[in-house]
Amino acid sequence: MCGIVGIFDTTGQREISDSLLSRMNQTQVHRGPDEQGIHIEPGVGLGHRRLSIIDLASGQQPLFNEDHSVVVTYNGEIYNFPELSSELKSKGHLFRTHSDTEVIVHAWEEWGESCVEHFRGMFAFAVWDRNQETLFLARDRLGIKPLFYAQLDDGFFIFGSELKSLKVDPRLGREIDPAAVEEYFTFGYIPEPRTIYRKVHKLSPGHSLTLRKGQITAAPKQYWDVSFKPHAAMTEQDAGNELIERLREAVDIRMIAEVPLGAFLSGGVDSSAVVGLMAGLSQKPVNTCSISFGDPKFNESAYAEKVARRFSTDHRVEQVDPDDFDLIDHLADLYDEPYADSSALPTYRVCQLAKQQVTVVLSGDGGDENLAGYRRYRWHTYEERMRAMLPPAIRQPLFGTLGRLYPKADWAPRVFRAKSTFESMARDTLQGYMHSVSILSNQMRDQLFSDKLKRELQGYQAIEVFRRHAGQAPTDHPLSLVQYLDLKTYLVGDILTKVDRASMAHSLEVRVPLLDHHLVDWISGLPPEMKLRGSEGKYLFKKALEPMLPHDILYRKKMGFAVPLASWFRGPLRDKVRNSLLSDEMLGSGLFNERYLHTLVDHHQSGIRDYSASIWTLLMFHSFLKKEMAQQVAA
Repeated sequence: MCGIVGIFDTTGQREISDSLLSRMNQTQVHRGPDEQGIHIEPGVGLGHRRLSIIDLASGQQPLFNEDHSVVVTYNGEIYNFPELSSELKSKGHLFRTHSDTEVIVHAWEEWGESCVEHFRGMFAFAVWDRNQETLFLARDRLGIKPLFYAQLDDGFFIFGSELKSLKVDPRLGREIDPAAVEEYFTFGYIPEPRTIYRKVHKLSPGHSLTLRKGQITAAPKQYWDVSFKPHAAMTEQDAGNELIERLREAVDIRMIAEVPLGAFLSGGVDSSAVVGLMAGLSQKPVNTCSISFGDPKFNESAYAEKVARRFSTDHRVEQVDPDDFDLIDHLADLYDEPYADSSALPTYRVCQLAKQQVTVVLSGDGGDENLAGYRRYRWHTYEERMRAMLPPAIRQPLFGTLGRLYPKADWAPRVFRAKSTFESMARDTLQGYMHSVSILSNQMRDQLFSDKLKRELQGYQAIEVFRRHAGQAPTDHPLSLVQYLDLKTYLVGDILTKVDRASMAHSLEVRVPLLDHHLVDWISGLPPEMKLRGSEGKYLFKKALEPMLPHDILYRKKMGFAVPLASWFRGPLRDKVRNSLLSDEMLGSGLFNERYLHTLVDHHQSGIRDYSASIWTLLMFHSFLKKEMAQQVAA
């Protein structure tokens, strides 16, 4: 796994600053501590930081074709590179290395922009073709690897694996995008293709971008999308058997490495399945690791140890300090823009633990989105059935009134928290799902934002993100549609972002077999009732895994990497919360309503309401603002 950067003159062949490109490259040393490389020619500069995984001796980058007219800088793994190498050799291409990197160069020569359609893996790369005066960038289909870019006012184009590398360039405009603020306080992250800055974009998953000399602007082009194309009828047993075989193959091709390899093991269904399949494919014990929590409400370590014993893995477990809030200020350095998933804290620690043993790990990420594992899918399908029974003219005023009158009961079990359900039922499908996933509701954001910010938004709301994706969704089935939305937003913006930054902070590569694009597309075509049956998510997956995993691993209540925010903010972080949310940075930003900030803090700390998720989101925004202002002063 690596980090890439680049500078491209879209107007001609102006000189590229060696010192600037080197500084950009150096910001990502954590992504590639083993080696670095720089290539500069008139109008183009490419940089690379290498974490050596495959072909340790000769896989250095940037890497060229035979006559040095094509060069690539690349981050990722292409798992089918042996097959592609053979195919390209049969077409006359000459290879100097045994690395997957060289496949990209020759695939570009052979297939041009469609080369990405041949790659199976996780990647973000840039190819410069001197003869065609073309710079080609691409990102993998599911967005496992990141890629940021910006078109500067002077005609230069810059890109990098992390936002921090672009921020080194003094020409970059760093004006905050109001729409990004709206999206952040809705989702807890900023969905693709937007970033916190107006001038910077993320290349969306499954997209490429082609720039040519003399062409100042270019639009990303989508080359892949999950299809949700139904399969021919098959029995439940046949579907389950094929699912396991396809996952086994996806695991197998991800076990190729010339460095120590292992797996994350939480004791949940997905990671346990991956570890079980790895054990069956490996002649040596699988290296596994997990973290434990002192609070039994959050502690899954006993389940992880049970799976480790079942498959005779070399297992390591380490307890995380329940008050591990020393990392909070460090998160702004990792994520570069506001990011509010508090499970980034334990994820950072489990990556730190894994790196003590291995350089590559396999994870179970992606199973919930693919196979309908989230509890919110169950609630959404219930609500959709109710929506279908009542016409909007009756449903909206009825449930809107009930939602306003019913008391808020954060403390009660979900079945008794009807206010949120009533509010959701008064909305349409997309608005209802947005209500269920929002950190701050529409009403809360309206109170939180300053009048100035609301004027700048001009009525824009984050629901437009869902509407944009729903408009091109290949399915309208209630469950499949929200799975599609999550694949486009939550998976890439939250889950994969969290794992990429936390793992690369420790120079650790994470591979995700459940996000193999062949497997994802095949799963999408399964009948929805094989994914969610009644209240049981991942129904088919669990049934197929029954011969492999114990019943209490498959059917226990989902836990996840929870962090005790509510008690932190009323106890050891009480002063930090108040000082941060009411700081000069927050109040001076012009983005927030000071009175509502006071209300959130006072009501949470007095125990009137649980605003821990909202406060954490604000705390992370403050960390970003504080770091941003410090960097601007230093500049």
